[in-house]
Amino acid sequence: MTQPRPDDLTAAPPFPRDAASRRWLAGAAVLAAGMVAGGYLLGDGLVRAREADRSVTVRGLAEREVTADLATWTIAYSATAPDLATAQADVDGDSDAIRAFFRDLGFPADDLQPTGVNVSQFTDNMGATRFTVRQRMTLRSTDIVRAQSAVRRQFELVRRGVVLEEGSGMTYAFTRLNSVKPAMVAAATRDARAAAEQFAKDSGTSVGAIKQATQGYFEVTARDGDSGGGWGVSDTPYKKVRVVTTVVFYLR
Repeated sequence: MTQPRPDDLTAAPPFPRDAASRRWLAGAAVLAAGMVAGGYLLGDGLVRAREADRSVTVRGLAEREVTADLATWTIAYSATAPDLATAQADVDGDSDAIRAFFRDLGFPADDLQPTGVNVSQFTDNMGATRFTVRQRMTLRSTDIVRAQSAVRRQFELVRRGVVLEEGSGMTYAFTRLNSVKPAMVAAATRDARAAAEQFAKDSGTSVGAIKQATQGYFEVTARDGDSGGGWGVSDTPYKKVRVVTTVVFYLR
């Protein structure tokens, strides 16, 4: 029996050639290609993730001077007498004097309203019973100039016999905060970006989009550091609005 030579065309092939083997080889090739592509994409994704994590957190400040648009003056006064009727009559006289004071200054009658009354009874050092009636009246006005004039002339109330108690004083408020909020938030954001750009310049990067931002809260204070209302403390209508924002910028 003749043995086939190595170059005999009838010799068995070195690799399997059936359909199942060909499918196996094709699947292995696809799997290998997928692993290579997946590794590349994973590495590229990690690079992008590291770039996305680069950010800087800064604060932005905006301040604006404003004039108050509401004046509030709570006037406290009292009267003491041996009987309640006399004490009440004295307080009623003071109330009439206060109304006349503001009427003479040109305030509408509705701007002045009673806001509280208190009656107390006690025994003095001589053992006599006495009554004290305390009254509060409040002026609320949007006429700031006229309100300032009233404060300057408040000693006229004393001349009319009204004794002002501690806690009687004018306060001013700025109520139109919503009218300045948008512009101030924009200004604070610009200030924050300027700080971020300086940081980026020092670190050899550039500033991208905003990643996260917190507005903060608005604060209204006296422009010149005074506050007020009570004795010896003078409030003014000149206020300062302040807001601090916290902004996180991407770096690229």
